[in-house]
Amino acid sequence: MLNIKHLLLAVCVTSSFAATTISHAKDLRWKMPTAFATKLPGLGSPAAWVTEKINVASDGSLKIKLYEPKTLVPPFEILQSVSDGKVGAGYTWIGYDQGKIPAVPLFAAVPFGLKPPAFTGWYYYGGGHEMLQEIYANKGFKVYAQLCGIVGPETAGWYKKPIETLEDYDGMKIRFAGLGGKVLEKLGASVTMLPAGELFQALEKGTIDATEFSMPAIDQILGFNKIVKNNLFPGWHQPFTAQYMLINLDEWNKTTPAQKALIESTCTAGVMRGLAEGEYKNGAVLAKLQEEGINIGQIPDDILKELKKISDSVLAEQSAIDADFKRVNDSQKAFQKEYILWDERAYLNNEILK
Repeated sequence: MLNIKHLLLAVCVTSSFAATTISHAKDLRWKMPTAFATKLPGLGSPAAWVTEKINVASDGSLKIKLYEPKTLVPPFEILQSVSDGKVGAGYTWIGYDQGKIPAVPLFAAVPFGLKPPAFTGWYYYGGGHEMLQEIYANKGFKVYAQLCGIVGPETAGWYKKPIETLEDYDGMKIRFAGLGGKVLEKLGASVTMLPAGELFQALEKGTIDATEFSMPAIDQILGFNKIVKNNLFPGWHQPFTAQYMLINLDEWNKTTPAQKALIESTCTAGVMRGLAEGEYKNGAVLAKLQEEGINIGQIPDDILKELKKISDSVLAEQSAIDADFKRVNDSQKAFQKEYILWDERAYLNNEILK
């Protein structure tokens, strides 16, 4: 009888210890630096929204502390910090990492690429999400990536004078991101990458002649219209701009199925929230900029056609040197060809709606 009592006591103690251990393993605390100020609509705001919802819905089992740009990790160092485990997660535009991982810009913004609804269709249903995880693993980065925000087309940039010929880019000092920057380099532009917080001063001091950053609702917050007066369209280099939550792979593997589902569903909601905010605000901002005397100009079609040819050559060059890039580019191009059939026939022409 004594042996049975001892056995029951041992089982209870072991069960209690296991329950405590499991409970402790489920309670995760992550620091999450962001590349974008949360005041920036559609670009930084989803990071704040997603963080708040996860913290509430997890009922304390997963707590994320969000850090504004430069307060914890510089924007361009988020990937490495997450992969190294210095922070549990990060929120960023992964196109910043094209020097380390050539294929990731295809998940961030592609010249003359998919529109936002089409990109999300390809990402969720065309194998994009799975490809992205494989690409990080292939390059030795210990991260799990979750699409967590998207906005519509950027502007083609802010310039001292309109772009009338391709030669206008020759010798221009311009901030231009991602694969679009490689296109302008072929035209003789001196392309640099600067984070959002440094762009106003760079324009003001003449360190750069022109810049792109994002959509009108964001650019006017950054004050570009106070320095240069030509805002050009369309944003051929970034028809979509996608943001991601990067999670350290060891931390991701610690999460329970419920926590994984919460992160995935909340980030998916964050994608819609970001897109909706940008679409709601941009028209009103453009109207205000026009009233202030800003030239809201269009790049001529003949120049766009030439930019498309150069963009295609850049994509082909990158495909030739990186197998992951080729696989993703081929997949997106195949889907885009199908999508155009739907896009051209299903949606009303804006001229009819005016």
